[in-house]
This record gives sequence, structure tokens and C-alpha cells, in this order.
Amino acid sequence: MIKVLIVDDDFMVAKVHAGFIQRTAGFTVVGAAHTGAQAVVETQRLQPDLVLLDIHLPDINGLDLMHQLREVAPELDVLVISAAREVETVRKALRGGIVHYLIKPFSQADLQERLDHYRSAYHGLDSSKDVAEQSDVNRVFGLDSATAQRPLPKGCSVETLRLVEGALKAADGDLSAAEVAEQLGTSRVSARRYLEYLHDEGLLEVRLKYGVGRPERRYLPKA
Repeated sequence: MIKVLIVDDDFMVAKVHAGFIQRTAGFTVVGAAHTGAQAVVETQRLQPDLVLLDIHLPDINGLDLMHQLREVAPELDVLVISAAREVETVRKALRGGIVHYLIKPFSQADLQERLDHYRSAYHGLDSSKDVAEQSDVNRVFGLDSATAQRPLPKGCSVETLRLVEGALKAADGDLSAAEVAEQLGTSRVSARRYLEYLHDEGLLEVRLKYGVGRPERRYLPKA
């Protein structure tokens, strides 16, 4: 479970964001802070994995606070959530090593998308293996979209690839090529071509289901 600390001067906003996070699988809110001084104390005490950090705090600029937080929790990751839109502010945040910058106001889906990426890319990279593949690094830097991968197989399209990925994410478990084909109205051969492509890119794992005849290949997104 990924532990999250929310740092926001607005009590109600922090509560809303906590609700968003608690509804995202794999994350738990361990606390909230409403000033920079309180954030340092809570970060040292709770040792969260991720801080959702507002920039406009009553006693310090959030970007300056970020360095103090990492002094008490060196492995801390930071996701900025702020109404600040100045380009220089965004640049400074990026130079500070944030995992993402989300401009207020935003929806639960907006935050969940960033949290899902963090879980699968940043957090997953720490524990998945000793040596990173290029596909692992690509995911950390947001280059895991179809346009950043190797060219699609002949006859395949980016639009259909996204539909296949969506079907897998929405599924309650693993899916076979036949099941994906039925959902999308494509042929089994076509569905399997997309699934094998995603598997080759390191985005899916394959489970074999044994029965009569050849084992069935079933596909599941990597955590």
C-alpha cells in the first residue's frame, strides 16, 4: 500500500483530495498537514511514500518546502497539486524532481490517472527488479503510450490499441484474446495481435490456462 500525506492549507480541499485517494486502489492517506511546519513534522513522523503538495501555503512556498521534506524523508516522492499556473513555477517544480504537476481544480479521474501512473511506473520500478529495461524507464518518463513504443504491427491502429488497453483495465481479472475480440467486435486473430504487442512491450503478463488441447493464453496488465 502506498502511503500518502496531503499538504494543503485548505482543510476542506484536503478532505476532498483524501476522499479521491482513498477510492484509488493501492493508496492510503496516512495524514494531512496545513502548513509547511506541520508538513515537516508529519513527514518525519509518518514517512509517507508520496506527498500531494500545494504550493501556496501560509508559512512557506511549497517548492521551497519540498527540499525540507526530503531532508527528513530522502526517498519521498512529490506530486504538486496547485492553482499556480506560472510557467516558471512549473519549471521550478520539474527541476525539483516532482512526479507530476496537477493544476486545480481537477476531477477525481484526473488525480486517479496520475496516481495510477505513479503506482505502475515510479513505485513499481523500485520493487519489480534489480535491473531496469528500457520499457520500465519509458513508463517512468511517461513514454509508454502507443506513439512512444515501437511501431504497431501492420494493419493495427492506435485507436484500437487504446480500446484493447481499456478493456484490460476495466476487466475484473485476466482476459483471453477471444474475450477481448467479443467485447470490441474484432476478430480473435486481430485481438491477439494487439495483446501480444502489449506483452512484448512489457505492459502485460501472460497466464496459461490448461484444459483440453493447447493451453489458453490469458492476459493481465502488469501492476
